[in-house]
Amino acid sequence: MPRGVIPVTVHVRFETPEDLEDAIFDLVSSCKDGAVCRGSNEVTKAAERGSAKLIIMAMDVNPPELLAHIPMICEEKDIPFGYVKSQEFLGKESGLPDGVKTASIALLEIPKSFNDKFENVIGKIKDAKN
Repeated sequence: MPRGVIPVTVHVRFETPEDLEDAIFDLVSSCKDGAVCRGSNEVTKAAERGSAKLIIMAMDVNPPELLAHIPMICEEKDIPFGYVKSQEFLGKESGLPDGVKTASIALLEIPKSFNDKFENVIGKIKDAKN
């Protein structure tokens, strides 16, 4: 396998093109000061409650089974979800201190000023799934 390529694992349901990952990071960094849950336990709760507007998971989670249940909950609750390559970058972009990683985040609110970014990400996720 080429260096830097992360294999699809149990929690990854579709490949994430680079433009989708860039759009996710842009949206997450824009919304990081709002209502964001970080970590698999909090994200699971937000998904089960149906309060998440978007869930993002890192592909480099080990063990991947840590997040295996989240896509199933998202599909059941009709919550869009996507992936980024790195827990470290997800932590950084979601507002955690430097070097602090997170396996997943849930955006609970999308400010109206970022609705276009949100719709762009949702459209790219739908395209990636097909």
